[in-house]
Amino acid sequence: MCGWRGFVAVGWFVAQVVSAQGLAPRVNATNFDLGLQARELAPGVFVVEGTNADFSPANGCYIINTGFIVTGAGVLVINTGASRRQGEQLRALIARTTVEPVVRVLHLNLHPDYFLGNQAFADVPRAATVATTAGMAREGASYAANLYRLCGDWMKGTEPLLPDTPIAAGPLRIGEREFELLEMTGHTASDLVLIDRRSGVAFVGGLVFAHRVPTTPHAQLDAWFASLDAMAALAARGITQIVPSHGPVARGAEGIDETRRYLHWLDTSFSAAARQGLEMSEVLTLPVPAEYRAWAAFQTEYVRNVAHLYPRYEQRALQGR
Repeated sequence: MCGWRGFVAVGWFVAQVVSAQGLAPRVNATNFDLGLQARELAPGVFVVEGTNADFSPANGCYIINTGFIVTGAGVLVINTGASRRQGEQLRALIARTTVEPVVRVLHLNLHPDYFLGNQAFADVPRAATVATTAGMAREGASYAANLYRLCGDWMKGTEPLLPDTPIAAGPLRIGEREFELLEMTGHTASDLVLIDRRSGVAFVGGLVFAHRVPTTPHAQLDAWFASLDAMAALAARGITQIVPSHGPVARGAEGIDETRRYLHWLDTSFSAAARQGLEMSEVLTLPVPAEYRAWAAFQTEYVRNVAHLYPRYEQRALQGR
């Protein structure tokens, strides 16, 4: 792993300044055009950046960073978006970008914006861990129903299509590209990280949120902290760019540090509140650092953080732990 840096074409990266704003989609609700754009992070490695926000019709509910990598033997797609429309427009963008066909889709976790675009990729293998596929099967119908309520006609025609190819941690080779797959936990029960050895670009899924409040419906904070520590060690040993599923692409460990700091604040704040015997409604009135209040999706996701996680702290306090 420490040798990844040697694969990087240093001059190319110096010439490519990564904008903090990225290339967010230019949504046209009149014709349901998401305006997706592919940004090349390294030769053959592309990110398609979503709006750093919560789901809404105004952004077409395209809030995830998907990606694709041209391998010389076809294209590897990383996540497919939250709807059939998103998947179809992502596939059309790939076809405009490279003549190579899509040969595989990889899902990094079980959340809806990682796989509800799968109908556009029904003809190619769609890979996920066994745990992730089981979670999608368990929750896919409710995901789709909730997003229809949130996104309206942007979801037209969307039905859950599950991965059909199990995959596990370890090396992966497609064409001229060698990848490393790492399975971690914390954001969900199975969080895949994909590292392209040639470029050092890492797609880290929902383990990292950049300038955005993390989502926590399946979170286990102790495991998440351990995963963030492991990724920080990787970043120090040759990872050149980190692609979170939400928020801007970053060099180094900036997004990792932001996510760890926020989750540590949640842990400390909720522990103290539970020891004081505060109700959930009271926790929602407690002060929140200005940095976090300024992050994307704060108004919705922080409320969900409290609903998802605080009852566990109350239970521990009641048990005297």
